[in-house]
Amino acid sequence: MSNSQNSTLPWNETKDQSISSQISAGVHFFMLADIFVFSGIFIDFMLKRSQDLETFNQSAALLNPWSGIINTLILITSGFFVVLAFNAGKAGKVADMRRWVLFAIVIGAGFAVSKGFEYSGKIADGLTMHSNEFFMFYYTLTGAHFLHFIGGMIALSAIFHKSKKEVIDEEFLGNFKSVALYWHMVDFLWISIFPLLYLLGA
Repeated sequence: MSNSQNSTLPWNETKDQSISSQISAGVHFFMLADIFVFSGIFIDFMLKRSQDLETFNQSAALLNPWSGIINTLILITSGFFVVLAFNAGKAGKVADMRRWVLFAIVIGAGFAVSKGFEYSGKIADGLTMHSNEFFMFYYTLTGAHFLHFIGGMIALSAIFHKSKKEVIDEEFLGNFKSVALYWHMVDFLWISIFPLLYLLGA
């Protein structure tokens, strides 16, 4: 009986680690591909901007840089809470981990509210992605980033839900690490988008 248990448990642990490793590899591949795609859009933006500086600068002046600054602070703060949550999880402090994850989700929700007000204001002013090339890039970049943000919020919510169990095992921490890396990528993308749209030429 004991021999059977001893042979089964290592197999399950190995299987769990294998699944976690596959998820981690998939997330890393997705992040790398994402960075390449966004880099291509950034380069295209700079090329188009160099061909029509006046339009791009005038359009950038219509954006509120404080809105971008607030969104940046929201995402950085949320990312910091994710770091605290992951460290708490590694230390086996489940209650602390759940609290920090919840804080990250609540603070992150502020980004969605802020973008909602920003989009509605621009649309009310008649500024859509069909207005000119600058706003085509504005809606493309911020819209694509927002979809990534939603994906990150869903992933963090899943981590919060799964953390209700008392034991935080290696598989859970591996998956949490992948989610944390993805969330930091969302931060990184926004930190790249913010100066490009809101500050450059404004």
